[in-house]
Amino acid sequence: MHPRDYTDRTDGRPALVMAGSGETVSYAQLDARANRVSHLLRKCGLKAGDRIAIWLENDPRYPEIAWGAYNAGLLFVPITTRLTIDEAAYIVRDSGSRMVFASAALDHAGLAAELGDAAQMLVAGDSYEAAVAALPTSPITDETRGAAMVYSSGTTGRPKGITPNLASAPVGEPVGLTQTLTGLYGFDGNTTYLSPAPMYHTAPLKFSMAVQQMGGTVVMMEKFDAAAALRALERYNITHSQWVATMFVRMLQLPEAERVLSAPSHKVAIHSAAPCPVPVKQAMMAWWGPILYEYYGGSESVGQTAIGPHEWLERPGSVGRATRGVVHIVDENGTELPPNTTGLVMFEGCGGFSYHNDPEKTARAYDHRGWGTLGDIGHLDADGYLFLTDRRDYVINAGGVNIYPQEAENLLVSHPAVADVAVFGVPNAEYGEEVKAVVQPRDPAAAGPDLAAELIAWCRDRLAHNKCPRTIDFEPDMPREPTGKLLKRLLKARYWPTAA
Repeated sequence: MHPRDYTDRTDGRPALVMAGSGETVSYAQLDARANRVSHLLRKCGLKAGDRIAIWLENDPRYPEIAWGAYNAGLLFVPITTRLTIDEAAYIVRDSGSRMVFASAALDHAGLAAELGDAAQMLVAGDSYEAAVAALPTSPITDETRGAAMVYSSGTTGRPKGITPNLASAPVGEPVGLTQTLTGLYGFDGNTTYLSPAPMYHTAPLKFSMAVQQMGGTVVMMEKFDAAAALRALERYNITHSQWVATMFVRMLQLPEAERVLSAPSHKVAIHSAAPCPVPVKQAMMAWWGPILYEYYGGSESVGQTAIGPHEWLERPGSVGRATRGVVHIVDENGTELPPNTTGLVMFEGCGGFSYHNDPEKTARAYDHRGWGTLGDIGHLDADGYLFLTDRRDYVINAGGVNIYPQEAENLLVSHPAVADVAVFGVPNAEYGEEVKAVVQPRDPAAAGPDLAAELIAWCRDRLAHNKCPRTIDFEPDMPREPTGKLLKRLLKARYWPTAA
């Protein structure tokens, strides 16, 4: 269960393929390069439990740096490449990272100047290669298992690091994720996994490393592009893939001529991270067949649910039943609610995470019973299937009535004139809050009062009026992470200045 176990393989299966360029990295190359990184870390005085930061785009160097840190027992902190210098520097300082592996295409000089002596900077394509060139390709003598330490942006305020439980263990000892991927989705040494999302996010990074622990091949897209993703499914005989709902929407919006797909090897398409509107998932099932698998969870690992395609077709909109922990739905007082009653989603039996440097936020994630929450609202049906309604922090309170904006979002995104949408509460003198929608139209020239009136009327024909937006603004592009996560707080901050 380690890339080193496959360095002598004779079937020619690589550890990594870059989808755009076709560049390949063999298992022998990955292991040798990772070992050099481990030696570099020890040479620079870093020991097990210390931290480094990785500020790279999807690049062949990403896995070797991550594995080098993993083999040395370090916590490696992925940093989003879209952050400003101030934001990136905050994560480096907050995490206590002593080295930063940065991209030459990013403002590494600006980050280095901001950090000063707080961390050593190595630039991929320059000082990084020079630093590792003469180091041994054999393993270090004191290997022990490390882990990723990811930062969760949450809904408000600065991102917080999620500190994993890092116990001393051999680098080849199986981790829970590899067992989950094998059991739920059939991952194994014959898997060819397409990763279209940035490696600096939790699932793409951890899934890719798990595939390499099993001896499969990771096909990494340099950057998501809807048409290129379809070509990659065919070109590389992909067996497994992972997506977010926004990627489905982008692929469905391609012209018919570009939506031709012949990928018989593609058996499992997993999606998570953001809710998928029912019409979007139905359209994907009709196109790709019943191969879409969904899970719900978070970097905090308080619990997880999963659902297969046939289960979902019987219960559209569900994110499945618990595969880790026990799901509970509770009211604002923590009292457990009966089936089909909406409340806060909590998990029992999977606690243990903590937010780095934030004991108060850690405490808020648990109740007096030790049940943990990701802050989502939903309900369980009589058979224990979970249906998510919205984020707790996005619930709109209009005159004492709770409104869940996800309902209007899921409806509006299915309108043919809408490319993307965010719904949230804005100030209202009489009711406290009212429903606002911000829409990215498919045709920017269509933005204006007529389209706004059409969308409001269309929504009111299909949803209770109090759940529909009273006003609509238009944006040429929505603030989304490449993973599809909508940064709603940035939009909301324009109407609630203290919400940033």
